[in-house]
Amino acid sequence: MGFDALLSALLEVANGGSILFLLAGVMFGLCFGVIPGLGGTTALALLIPVTFGMDSLDAMYLAGGVMGATSFGGSITAILLNTPGTAPNAATTFDGYPLAQQGKAGMAIGASACASAMGGLIGLFTLIIFIPVAKEIVLSFGPAEFFLLTILGLTAIAVSVRGKLLRGLIAGVIGLCFAFVGSDAITGDLRFTGGINYLWDGIPLVPTLTGMFAISQMIELALKGGSVSGGGSEPAIKMKINGVWEGVISVFKNWDVLLRGSLIGTLIGAIPGLGGTVASFLAYSSTVQTDKDPDSYGKGNIRGVIAPESANNAKDGGSLIPTVAFGIPGSAETALFLGILVLHGIDPGPTMLLHNEREIYGLIVAITFAAFGASLLGLIFSRFLVLITRVDVGIVVPTVIAISLTGVYVLDGRMADVFLTVIMGLLGYLMIRFDYPRLTLVIALVLGETAEKSFHQVQLISDGNGLQFMMARPVSVILIVAIIFTFFLPIARKILANRKKEAA
Repeated sequence: MGFDALLSALLEVANGGSILFLLAGVMFGLCFGVIPGLGGTTALALLIPVTFGMDSLDAMYLAGGVMGATSFGGSITAILLNTPGTAPNAATTFDGYPLAQQGKAGMAIGASACASAMGGLIGLFTLIIFIPVAKEIVLSFGPAEFFLLTILGLTAIAVSVRGKLLRGLIAGVIGLCFAFVGSDAITGDLRFTGGINYLWDGIPLVPTLTGMFAISQMIELALKGGSVSGGGSEPAIKMKINGVWEGVISVFKNWDVLLRGSLIGTLIGAIPGLGGTVASFLAYSSTVQTDKDPDSYGKGNIRGVIAPESANNAKDGGSLIPTVAFGIPGSAETALFLGILVLHGIDPGPTMLLHNEREIYGLIVAITFAAFGASLLGLIFSRFLVLITRVDVGIVVPTVIAISLTGVYVLDGRMADVFLTVIMGLLGYLMIRFDYPRLTLVIALVLGETAEKSFHQVQLISDGNGLQFMMARPVSVILIVAIIFTFFLPIARKILANRKKEAA
């Protein structure tokens, strides 16, 4: 069951200096979670080059600390300033901010802290149970299944952005085009390099991720100007934070909300591309719909804080399931986490399950400790963490850009990486500006090589009759049906919605 590896990771944290990396990740994640517009994606993008030269397990602790802490950090500003630190914390504002206005900010923060910690624990417990089963599943997969799985992942990500199916598909196609730059995975022939030697090995992942998430976000902040929070009342910052324990106890009183939110978060997290925003809003809406008094929500109902925050942290465990089992990122954060794995010579997917148990369980320990550590530290320093949002973007933007570009250059000592980071940053900003999903592009870039290699393998095995070969394999048939269903689901929903409007 992998308990030896889990115990080994626990002992290493307890006895070694790894706890320092974990604490550093937690504090870094909390600060970036509190700052609206940044979050875990920007934090991990900055840390990718920093982990170069570190032990692979220490890198897991640092990344796990960030992933486990940003969710709760974002809830602090959502409650006190009505400004979510990260997108998934938007659902927390519905009842968190009204509670703060009623003088119950401490209660809301206490509930958020406890729900985040417990939700993360439930999500990771699910991951621990799944890993031994995942090994057996992975060993039964061949090239056909992996090809179809990558297509399913891309389709799920493209359609997950409600109302932007075409834009999601366009972003995915651009990502695949980027993935095909460099030498052919089968023949070794160069293609789409434009005579640039730098592109012979393809478009590097780390500069792309750093530009897409860190630099693009800084460009947006710089153009908006003002403070990071873009406003937010001073009284909200000075308000008393008391009644914390009352909020902690309320989580256990509403254990059904906690459990439902955690299970929704784990399930949604395991579906590539959906992530924390969908999980938190779905958990919130399901809680409102099943409550005896739905009208009390939006006015300061503590259950409206517990539901989204438990789902938000539980999704971390769920999103790691496709990441460690199949090499398919479940969210933007896990896409960046793949960059850290690649940097340390770890091949995400089946081989990681078989040969890198130490790192997998190290990450589980890191995120579990981070979920609890972030909640505890957040309760202690919440009043001071909120002050970070008052910092002028004129200070934040150049600092983050300088760290990002320096880190990318130090990685391999190539100025071309810096230029690529800037180019990807500009492209990322244009995607933000015109509302195209960046995650679809990034995951298509990550999965492109796997999809191409698996497709060629299927063609060679089947003597050119790939479709016939796949239709003869039960798992492949299931995946084909899942792809078709996933693609047409939003279209079917839109048709049904239009019919209901016409009927009304």
